[in-house]
Amino acid sequence: MADDIPDDRFLWLEELDSPRALEWVRAQNARSLAELEGDPRYPELHRAALAVATAEDRIPYPQFLGRMLVNFWQDETHIRGLWRRTTLDSFASAAPRWETLLDLDALAAAERRNWVFQGAICLPPDGRRCLLALSDGGKDAVEMREFDLDKAEFVADGFGLPEGKQSALWLDPDTLLLAREWGPGTMTPAGYPFILKRLRRGAPLGDADELFRGAPEDVSVRANVLRDPDGPMRGILLARALNFFENERHLVADGESVPLAMPKKASFRAFVSGQLVFTLEEAWKPPSGPTCPSGALVSLDLAALLANRGAAPPVLIYAPGSREAIEDVAATASCLVATIYRNVQGSAVAFRFGETGWVAAPLAVPQNASVHLVAASDCEDRAFLDVASFLVPNSLWLAEPGKGAVAPIKSLPVRFDAAGATVEQLAATSPDGTLVPYFLVRPAAMAAAGGAPTLLYGYGGFQISLTPAYAGAIGKLWIERGGVYAVANIRGGGEFGPGWHQAALKSDRPRAFADFIAVAEDLIRRGITTPRRLGIMGGSNGGLLMGAVMVERPELFRAVVIQVPLLDMLRYHRLLAGASWIAEYGDPDRPEEALFLRRLSPYHNLRPGAAYPEPFFVTSTKDDRVHPAHARKMAAKMAAMGLPFLYYENVEGGHSAAANQHERARRVALEFTYLARRLMDG
Repeated sequence: MADDIPDDRFLWLEELDSPRALEWVRAQNARSLAELEGDPRYPELHRAALAVATAEDRIPYPQFLGRMLVNFWQDETHIRGLWRRTTLDSFASAAPRWETLLDLDALAAAERRNWVFQGAICLPPDGRRCLLALSDGGKDAVEMREFDLDKAEFVADGFGLPEGKQSALWLDPDTLLLAREWGPGTMTPAGYPFILKRLRRGAPLGDADELFRGAPEDVSVRANVLRDPDGPMRGILLARALNFFENERHLVADGESVPLAMPKKASFRAFVSGQLVFTLEEAWKPPSGPTCPSGALVSLDLAALLANRGAAPPVLIYAPGSREAIEDVAATASCLVATIYRNVQGSAVAFRFGETGWVAAPLAVPQNASVHLVAASDCEDRAFLDVASFLVPNSLWLAEPGKGAVAPIKSLPVRFDAAGATVEQLAATSPDGTLVPYFLVRPAAMAAAGGAPTLLYGYGGFQISLTPAYAGAIGKLWIERGGVYAVANIRGGGEFGPGWHQAALKSDRPRAFADFIAVAEDLIRRGITTPRRLGIMGGSNGGLLMGAVMVERPELFRAVVIQVPLLDMLRYHRLLAGASWIAEYGDPDRPEEALFLRRLSPYHNLRPGAAYPEPFFVTSTKDDRVHPAHARKMAAKMAAMGLPFLYYENVEGGHSAAANQHERARRVALEFTYLARRLMDG
């Protein structure tokens, strides 16, 4: 069906690096950057954004690695960044003593490559050997190299994996478990591997032996190695992703693989105390025992699974209420730590498994804030929690659930003057009667009919929740200057569990659009803003949301920031990772699904002569997840219709459209210069 679209004369912009496409990009960048960077507000906004992004007093968010802590740090001196480590005692001090493990700027200079650090996979329990993931310009595809932490250097003749969309796990010091491209026909339509192999030290990739094979039509295969705290491997959990949300799971132990008897819509979260922990995205009625509801946190006993060839009764850990959702889950050495949101406000709980099942112990963190798990130790009962709200800066809390202790260990200084601001949680009514909550950050003394410049942010997809967050740049560049900021918790997200997400899947996607429009109308009805002063922003799936509501209700908005978007919903599945999202959006190759996708596709619903607000498209040439052609083609079509727009495509940056803090500050400054021009002038 998608190949039958008439008059798609902009297909050539899908050619990522073709001279014609890049010439078009350069021309659009030059025009838009001259306009935005030439604005007298831009230099100050850029200085403010850069000061926030590179501030030396940021919280150096850590990860546990053995009994040490590691951190990746970027600043004015280390633009690409330092990977470094310290002890917990030193980290807790006012001036931690960091040991540099890898200087990315030095590595990039020596190798003449634009390396972006994408993390490390380390061998438990001490983490002395790691595989470092290095991306060229921020792409999802990475090169992986073995690194010795004691010597702080790459291992000569160690494991080295050429660039690709791949994953790697340590089975033992001399064996890796790899999912990657093994030759022609070994990647799925979404561009991910479906074959897992074992690679032994010193052997070429061609000699790796196959452990598991999915099917070419799958999304991907993934694996988790199940280990006890002291390091011994208990088994391998394999996930064959049939689509973005459904997985067929297998357990490998003692050389044998058995399928798990469990729902396909479930997410593996942790392994602790011999228990495999999952969250459910659908209700589970096992052969015996009570039904576990959708959204619940459950566990399966590993020994029982092995003894009964993949079947074991689930144990209910926690069942969320109708306005609750389980967000983050991780295991420490002997505890499970979870963050639970009630009406989009966070809390934290530790669970311990014993003879009578799971016992909960709430962790005393601040209320009326977001709470997120930053890291958990797999060899000690310790975890880091990040606590923040819209007006209160982030604080990092150390939780030691075995001791019942939790306390702040680091705090972020204020980044903007919030003295005159207040936060409210309001609700709009969608056309079908659903109450849609949203957060509003506004001046406390704002007039009842103020018509204030207002930025409304939204996402609404993939069960991703938008929770309260302290955004220093937004505060400094927008709120402090009199702007109002709103965040819409629309359907499609995960704010109220799987049901809230599933209410906006496929042909029901317009519910997410309707929810967002209802919030915009509620802001206007309350006198907070007017269409002349209302701007909207969203990225990725949120970019689809921005394009859709702009095309549907152009009279509601005067500014639209469309970041790394999906916009052509009849060809999205042919571009990069798009095929992996068919379970979210629908399949354009099925005629009945192509019909509703065409109705919601912004690219196909642009109308000549319509009075659209001038949008600002932001994307990246190096985004190998959402193809920049979505933004390119939409902008080119608007140009052909004589419709105004601004466009910025960063050559580097991947899906975040920024590979480092400098690029991030520039992007933010451009966006808020655009918003100030559109909403604060006149």
